[in-house]
Amino acid sequence: MAYVIATTNMKGGVGKTTLCVNLAASLAKVGKRVLVVDLDTQISATLSLMSPQDFVKCRKDRRTLRQLISQRVDPSSPQLHETAGVIRPYICEQKGLSLLPGDLDLYDDYMVSSFLHEQANKDEDNKDFQTAWANFERTLIKGILKPIQNDYDFIILDCAPGYNLLTRSSFVASDFYLLPAKPEPLSIAGIQLLQRRIERLRQSYEDTEPMNIALLGIVFTMSGNLFSSRYYNQVMKRVQQDYSEQQIFKTQIPNDIQVSRAVDSFKPVVLANPGATGAKAFTKLTGEFLKKLELLTGTKEQKSRMSLAQMD
Repeated sequence: MAYVIATTNMKGGVGKTTLCVNLAASLAKVGKRVLVVDLDTQISATLSLMSPQDFVKCRKDRRTLRQLISQRVDPSSPQLHETAGVIRPYICEQKGLSLLPGDLDLYDDYMVSSFLHEQANKDEDNKDFQTAWANFERTLIKGILKPIQNDYDFIILDCAPGYNLLTRSSFVASDFYLLPAKPEPLSIAGIQLLQRRIERLRQSYEDTEPMNIALLGIVFTMSGNLFSSRYYNQVMKRVQQDYSEQQIFKTQIPNDIQVSRAVDSFKPVVLANPGATGAKAFTKLTGEFLKKLELLTGTKEQKSRMSLAQMD
């Protein structure tokens, strides 16, 4: 079963989507089966992996994430596509790399509220609107991913900045989350705010279905010439006070114009220009990512075995 990994930060403009698509492509290049899910209405991940013309066709055919969400909001509507039918395999002509395209308008707030109000009135398990909302939030992304989770090694979610319904539902569905950040105070504040929000969400689900999401690490992006500056060192010192060495990726992604230029070809830089400085950094980051994941999952498995041994 795939590891589900959310890439997120409360603040935008930190290189979140660039990290998401390049990590996914790098994993596919080393033989992993990877699915990118675009949960941001800016559709940056989608347009980093396919042309606008291809996206327009997907939208016309109703083969975007919007259709899958609509089918869950209104189960009585025509069920046009299963999750697998919306996914674009072999994206960017890269074996193992797939995309679940996003949309400019993923769901209608009024329709969601109406559906949940109806559920609260007729379903004995949903005693009030708040409970109906929590149940929907808990199952939305999980339900969409469940039918295809065995088809991939990794499902990487490109979450929108902020804390909306889809982002919260993504946290519930994820095993780990990656925090991209720029070495600047506002970006660090976004990390701290997100940590508090996740902890609050975790507490709200303690009595129903505990959340298993854990921090995989903080990735510093768009660092440029800041690596050796006093300003950069001050910011990093603050981060190191709040997070352990294991929670901060050693590999950092520098500013590289080739990363931006790759978007013009609708491919991540690791595919469009693998010799570029940014591409090499993402490749190195992917190796570190796999090692961190192996360490964390091994620790989890060890703890689980110890718990079972104590029960025996």
